[in-house]
Amino acid sequence: MRKAVFIDKDGTLIEDIPYNVDPAQIKLQEGTGSCLRQLKDKGYLLFLISNQSGVARGYFDVNALGDVIDKIQSDLSKENVQLDGSYFCPHHPQGSIKEYAIECACRKPKPGMILNAAESFNIHLADSWMIGDILHDIEAGNSAGCKTILINNGNETEWKMSFLRKPNTIVKNFREATETILKNDGPL
Repeated sequence: MRKAVFIDKDGTLIEDIPYNVDPAQIKLQEGTGSCLRQLKDKGYLLFLISNQSGVARGYFDVNALGDVIDKIQSDLSKENVQLDGSYFCPHHPQGSIKEYAIECACRKPKPGMILNAAESFNIHLADSWMIGDILHDIEAGNSAGCKTILINNGNETEWKMSFLRKPNTIVKNFREATETILKNDGPL
């Protein structure tokens, strides 16, 4: 089995611009490329895990997400690193696009995207991590059986705590998240 790091997109991997699918506005958070390279060098698979309710809300077409991933991968390639996969949830129960206006098992805080990646890539979740900037990310990671890191960058505004929403570690930025993972890295 393999180990992985699951990474939230907006506010964690890239700068947070709500409902943005314009590749020209996508910018990696400072230092994420080199940090991901370090994680890859330690044998971690890297996955983007992101809610994209803008599809269900009719703000953009699901196909626009391909350009977003292409831009992220292009920027990461400058650091000689690539994501192993990208998982998006286009659903939202209050969406205006009927086919996406549903309750699903993939929308964070549910763990569906992480579980799908784990099954597809033979990932041992107890040796894997979820990094995010809000407690929904943490709940998804904990529900899947991962260790979790919250980047406390001001994006979490509710702070409704429960057992599943409690991160293993709270850090200030992606570099500290990476240092935490590498410090706790052990053989599979």
